[in-house]
Amino acid sequence: MKVLMLNGSAKPQGNTYLSLLEVGKELEKLGIEYEIFQLGGGPIRDCIGCGQCREKGAGCIFTDDTVHEFVEKARQADGFVFGTPVYYAHPSGRVLSFLDRVFYGSGSVFAYKPGASVAVARRGGTSASFDVMNKYFGISQMPVVSSTYWNMTHGTAPGEVLEDAEGLQTMRNLARNMAWLLRCMESGRAAGVPLPATERGNQTNFIR
Repeated sequence: MKVLMLNGSAKPQGNTYLSLLEVGKELEKLGIEYEIFQLGGGPIRDCIGCGQCREKGAGCIFTDDTVHEFVEKARQADGFVFGTPVYYAHPSGRVLSFLDRVFYGSGSVFAYKPGASVAVARRGGTSASFDVMNKYFGISQMPVVSSTYWNMTHGTAPGEVLEDAEGLQTMRNLARNMAWLLRCMESGRAAGVPLPATERGNQTNFIR
């Protein structure tokens, strides 16, 4: 089993990366593979709502960034952790642009796979950012993995997050809960428990 993590920071080894790394190290102890995908500092397009991803059935039509690379890795992954730095009390605009296109064009890749988000800030805005990130899971039929506190860590300069003992503890407990849920789901598949039936077709595009 493998967990794919997204470092939504432009800094490849900053506090967001270190928080995800804490999750990864604990997963590894529990026999779960992990990979941290770096969003990096290159340009990321916004979703423009053109709908061609759904019309053509091949995901986002734009191929000049790493969205397709991430989706291909996601197809092989069993669970996900998305990490974001907090800017002005909300997630990084880059990570939201990235995930909007990933889920709008390829949301079915993530269905019934557990997900968790991690928010990293100097001080405030983590709970609001955590809430925003979790919405990708709710619309995509993904079980949400919790911890013993909201999944957040604190630090400013790279490396300061390592002084947040409670935050790192939360990351390790998140990893343990993720591993437990993955194994429960694996056992369910082995026992022949089917995925739930999903209704489609009804879309109410107005409010009365």
